[in-house]
Amino acid sequence: MKKLPGRLCLLIVFCCLYYPVIAQTNYFADGYHGGIYGHYPLWVTKFITDSLKAHRDWKVNLEIEPETWDTVELKDPAGYAAIKEIINDSADDVSIEYVNPTYAQSYLYNISAESIIRQFQYGMQKLHQHFPSIKCTTYASEEPCFTSALPGILKSLGFKYASLKNPNTCWGGYVRAYGGESLNWTGPDGSSITAVPRYASESLQKNSTWQTTAWDNSTAYINAAARQGIQNPVGMCFQDAGWKNGPWLDNHRSSLTQYTTWRNYFKQIENKKNIEDWRLSQEDIQVSLVWGSQVLQRIAQEVRSAENKITMAEKTAALAKLYASQPYPEKELNEAWRTLLLSQHHDCWIVPYNWHNGKTWAGNVKEWTDSSIMISNRIIQRSLSALSATQSNNRQQTILALNTTALNRNEIISAQLPPGISGTVGVKYKGRVLSSQIVHNTDASKTILFEANMPALGYAGYTLVNDVPQASAKGASIFNDKEGNFIMETDLYKLVIDARQGNIRQLIAKRLGNKNFVAEGAGDFNALRGHFYNGGGYEKSTGKPPVITMLENGPLQIQLQVKGMIGENHFVQTIQLAKGRERIDCSLHIDYKKGIGIGEDYRQLGGYYSTDRHKAFYNDSSKLIAVFPLNLHNQELYKDAPLDVTESRFPNTFYNSWDSIKNNIIDNWVDVTDGDNEYGMALFSDHVTSYSHGEIFPLALTIQYAGIGLWERNYGVDEPTDIHYALLPHRGKWNDADLNDEVMKWNQPVITATAGADKAANAFVERMDSGLAITAMYYKDNDLYVRLVNNHASQTKHAITLNCYADELQFVELNGSITSVVKFKKGQKAGFECNVPLFGFKTIKLVNAKPG
Repeated sequence: MKKLPGRLCLLIVFCCLYYPVIAQTNYFADGYHGGIYGHYPLWVTKFITDSLKAHRDWKVNLEIEPETWDTVELKDPAGYAAIKEIINDSADDVSIEYVNPTYAQSYLYNISAESIIRQFQYGMQKLHQHFPSIKCTTYASEEPCFTSALPGILKSLGFKYASLKNPNTCWGGYVRAYGGESLNWTGPDGSSITAVPRYASESLQKNSTWQTTAWDNSTAYINAAARQGIQNPVGMCFQDAGWKNGPWLDNHRSSLTQYTTWRNYFKQIENKKNIEDWRLSQEDIQVSLVWGSQVLQRIAQEVRSAENKITMAEKTAALAKLYASQPYPEKELNEAWRTLLLSQHHDCWIVPYNWHNGKTWAGNVKEWTDSSIMISNRIIQRSLSALSATQSNNRQQTILALNTTALNRNEIISAQLPPGISGTVGVKYKGRVLSSQIVHNTDASKTILFEANMPALGYAGYTLVNDVPQASAKGASIFNDKEGNFIMETDLYKLVIDARQGNIRQLIAKRLGNKNFVAEGAGDFNALRGHFYNGGGYEKSTGKPPVITMLENGPLQIQLQVKGMIGENHFVQTIQLAKGRERIDCSLHIDYKKGIGIGEDYRQLGGYYSTDRHKAFYNDSSKLIAVFPLNLHNQELYKDAPLDVTESRFPNTFYNSWDSIKNNIIDNWVDVTDGDNEYGMALFSDHVTSYSHGEIFPLALTIQYAGIGLWERNYGVDEPTDIHYALLPHRGKWNDADLNDEVMKWNQPVITATAGADKAANAFVERMDSGLAITAMYYKDNDLYVRLVNNHASQTKHAITLNCYADELQFVELNGSITSVVKFKKGQKAGFECNVPLFGFKTIKLVNAKPG
């Protein structure tokens, strides 16, 4: 027997120590991604079933839009029947598993929590229509369709597993590399689900801006997993439906790998012990789109507007059925939800200029959201008419006001006056004349503003009266100081607007110790600045004297208009304050010079190349931004997300390369506090976009990018930009300031309509602990569903009393399963207690609900 050379022996010993020897089995999750809206040629169905017969060891994971099967059933009945038989098989070792049942494959992080829930519920309902025995146990997506609160939602829907990989379609981002073979993905509410992460050893692919190394089970990927101690590494690629590859891996890699459905893979690893818990932060979801581009801005605004409107319509219709016996418009609302869900399709957001059915994705979003809003408005008007018709035949005209939030609201509300009203008009409530203000609109109509106390998820009637003395009101006014600056003052604030530059020089919060929130020496608070790379370079809105006009001057509401120029581009800003209103409302309108370029000049990067990781649209500091330098020391930042609030870990938000993406997204709000959490300033946005902030960079809202985006598409400006945002100074942290409540009131303003009868106040919510919200309220047959969310309460146990009766109350999961039941005595209103942790939710079903 020959002896091995000494150096070779040492090398073998070293390798055994450095590369542990483990029994390793390699897996690969193959499949298809797309659908009738994304991409799904009709030959695909037969191709999949035929390929499964030809490759007996192949497994397929499906991420196909559920509505696709309506078309396939109609146009390819043979293919439909063949695949239906496979999908209907609910065994663990099936050859096809459905892993993303959402209606339209949304990114999820960019839509409301209720929209996320409906994406799954409507999608799974459609799938069950076609495949009654389908079993959905694993969530996986080819795109970065993730958000931090998914564990609680998935568990309530009956899911057991999730994948956090998207190895072959990372154009829009990826999840941070973390952990090993599996972990317990823990959500903000404490719920957890077994998940496969993007391994710590799963690197971003070289010479790529869309892949990780898991996309093809390369030797490098498998070896890296082995060095990390992963016994059963799994790669993944969901092919575009329409690719004709069949099994994705080449013959060599296929021989070393087992194809698997995600469900079957989890069965192999789920019994392992000592699995790590990972509280995934929203900042661990490293995603980016062409933030600030006008097309994406409009899409985000349209989706947000439709989300708000449909939520209000559902609640209004539910109140009308409960208290006025109005038939519930379930079919109309289903259609309104369908078009809204389609507008949330990831392709709408990442390839808005691509064409589908004769329109761009952006054009389809406009059509879909317009439809959702039109249906919702029709339902709201019909419901208000039904509610007002239940009252007396008093001939005095009444303003019916309805509050769709579960918050008691004391605020200034507005209502359109009916034609023919003349003279001195006032408002009475319970015999008392309220403070009011008349606004003359540009179309010759009139709006009346008045102080109102609105019941929680309820309505009240306010009587219009003529020729009555106006109640005194000293709540809001505008005047000029000696220097000509404009002073906007209410009971809560004093703002000083610089007459020569248009910026806010001082923002003093009277009830917060008269603190001035504008940083000392800052001359650009609420001003614009940005890089116009093909005309003017860096410009500021404070560079030329503006024209400032008082649009409203009290006594309840005031509004100031600032008209100016930034470079060669005209802009109009408005600032609005009202008596008792904590929010400072702002709007911005910009008319751009044709062909303008805004942001980093991609030409200075040598042009656009798909594999070049440096992209001009990643650089937010060069985009047009509105800046808010704050008088807060050692600043910390918090931001909301669906069913979550994240304390930022970033020293700054800036990046310019695909391999260093940061989640610098403002969903509804971001909030900057001082290091002692004594004071803070929240910034609200009317759409999902990006924000900027750093140790030496002020809080800023992204206003515009105009330049080259993904796939060398020119993301230009083709019409004026209109944006709404708001500021809210406060004491303490975000939860002390009830920011989630405040943004809910901003998104769901009080609805008003004129009626011919006096209207008594009525509230659905009689008692509910502070911090809870009702985010959804809808009927199925005679059963009333109510979704409770803990927005900011630290306690878990809560007490609620609702102004209705029911045969019983059922606590139900999102998949309809009943977890517990509360019985009521005869004549007992629906009062109950339940446990809802912070950022958790609870759905109740009031069986055969009746008015209280």
